Amino acid sequence: MGAFSSLSERLNHIFSKLTKRGRLTELEIKTAMREVRVALLEADVNIQVAKEFCREVSEKAVGQEILKSLNPAQQVIKIVNEELIALMGSTNQKLNISPKPPTVIMMCGLQGAGKTTMCGKLAVNLKKSGKKPLLVGCDIYRPAAINQLKVVGGKAGAEVFEKGTQNPVKTAKEAVEYARSMGYDTVVIDTAGRLEIDEPLMQELENIKKSVDVSEILLTVDSMMGQVAVNVAKTFNERLEVTGVILTKLDGDTRGGACLSIKAVTGKPIKFIGVGEKLTDLEPFYPDRMASRILGMGDVLTLIEKAQEVVSEEQAKAMQKKMLENTFTLEDYLVQFESMKKMGGAQALLAMMPGMGGKVKAEDIDEKKIERTKAIIQSMTQKERVEPAIINSSRKKRIAAGSGTSVQEINQLLKQFEQTKQLMKQFRNGKRRLPF
Repeated sequence: MGAFSSLSERLNHIFSKLTKRGRLTELEIKTAMREVRVALLEADVNIQVAKEFCREVSEKAVGQEILKSLNPAQQVIKIVNEELIALMGSTNQKLNISPKPPTVIMMCGLQGAGKTTMCGKLAVNLKKSGKKPLLVGCDIYRPAAINQLKVVGGKAGAEVFEKGTQNPVKTAKEAVEYARSMGYDTVVIDTAGRLEIDEPLMQELENIKKSVDVSEILLTVDSMMGQVAVNVAKTFNERLEVTGVILTKLDGDTRGGACLSIKAVTGKPIKFIGVGEKLTDLEPFYPDRMASRILGMGDVLTLIEKAQEVVSEEQAKAMQKKMLENTFTLEDYLVQFESMKKMGGAQALLAMMPGMGGKVKAEDIDEKKIERTKAIIQSMTQKERVEPAIINSSRKKRIAAGSGTSVQEINQLLKQFEQTKQLMKQFRNGKRRLPF
């Protein structure tokens, strides 16, 4: 995850120095924690939050049982991990569901934070969990805001309720009545944003909140704004008593300070994180998984969940059988690439692998090369994909012309595929152990 790559690198460097020392003194721990504090501040973590975090870790880490333990550095990392989890809210906070439908979710935030798109992402997420959402256009000020919501709603497969430039409070009330009569169990209200917080905006949001029975007030904030995002969350919370935060653009080149500061400053949990442009790129926020990513321990649970969404158990078993029986073909190779793309691409997946953490950089992974490999396989006939041995020089020229690649690239792919099959054979014959 781009948001924490530099922080992960810094922390891993600090902890690797501790690990090399064996036994630790109180002074060594305190020196390391000073470095951690600098790393947090450079990641744009709120200064008070960074100070308090390092104080908590230091107090717990300088206990005699840790200093005298066989592996004190590991104990310190364990404490840092626990404190990071606590800092971000301890557990995943699910959406509040109204006992009497519909559940009303009020979406708010500044202009440009991605709030309207987030309504669509939330609709997709709700539908995935069996809900029937209705999107409501209550932003009557920004030109084309309602049209944008209609486009997003169309892509998400969710109906949009709107009354043009009618008073948003009246529209919200009518939408809830409409949802009740038409069997919608969730109402997502897209409220107006502003370029900055102002009194008329806050008053209108308060009026909408009073007019309908709201279960959730979700604030969408842009993580690229760092501490400004935290201040925005604080102000909105003071006026509206928000129930949760959605943090967007956590896949971008941001320092991640907002993610580590919002809960501590506002007392309100991050409920979802936006991790990409697509409507499916919304993840529930798990503090323990995020702490693992920050410390370079990976995020295997999210990796498994992504895989389960893309590949069914039957497909996984069929693929395993092919690997064991050595009947794995280039057609299956293509399926693997497609699945990887649906799961967020090679870079996103590698970032979740234990030990990779901040080591994975965009420039290390050539996504274009993966696309070229797919193009080569797609330019082959069905028979060539199943029996690559028949691909002679004239076939290679045809495939190269069809895929816009070179014969050399086709040779590389065939060699790579053969090596993969050899590796599978070694696993099957017990000469190697599977790496999990």
